[in-house]
Amino acid sequence: MTFNVYTLILHHQTMSIEKDIKQSNFKSPYAKAVVNIVYTSSWLASLQMDIFKPYDLTLQQYNVLRILRGQYPQPITVIAIIERMLDKMSNASRLVDKLLVKDLVIRQVRPNDRRAVDVIITQKGLDLLAELDVLQNKWEEQLHGLSEEEALQLSDLLDKMRQSKDVSPMTEITQSISIINN
Repeated sequence: MTFNVYTLILHHQTMSIEKDIKQSNFKSPYAKAVVNIVYTSSWLASLQMDIFKPYDLTLQQYNVLRILRGQYPQPITVIAIIERMLDKMSNASRLVDKLLVKDLVIRQVRPNDRRAVDVIITQKGLDLLAELDVLQNKWEEQLHGLSEEEALQLSDLLDKMRQSKDVSPMTEITQSISIINN
C-alpha cells in the first residue's frame, strides 16, 4: 500500500485514539481496535449519562425502561429482563426496585408461580421515555460524524466481531493451558 504525504497527514489528523489516550503504538491492529471500542464505549456512556442525570436515571435503569416499553402492555419477568439487558453484569432486581420507588414500574407476583415476578412499565415511565426520546434523538444527531451507510457498516463489523467465535477467548485460553499442563 502506498501513501502520499497528504494521505499520511490526513490519516494522522483523523486518528484520535492515540491522542485521546496518549499512546502511539499498539501491539497489533486488533489490540488497537479493542482499546478504541472500550474507550469509545466509555465515552458514549459518559455522554448519555449527561442526558439521564437530571432525571436521576442511570444507563442501566434506562435500559430496563426501554425493555419494558418494548414489551408493553405485556408484563415481563426479571429473568427475561436480564436476558435482554445491554449490561449483563447489572443487578436487574435491584434496578427494578429503584424504578419501583420512582413509580416508573410496577411489580406483580405471578399467581401461578410465587417465585416469578412480573414487571410492567407505568404511564409515568412511558412519559419519561417519551421525553428522553426527544433528547436522545437530538444527542444522536450531534454524533453524526458517520454517514448512515458508515453507521450500518460499523454496526455490522461489531456484530461480526462478536460472532467470530462461539467460545469466549478466556475459555479457549483456559482449555489451551489445561492441555499444556496435562
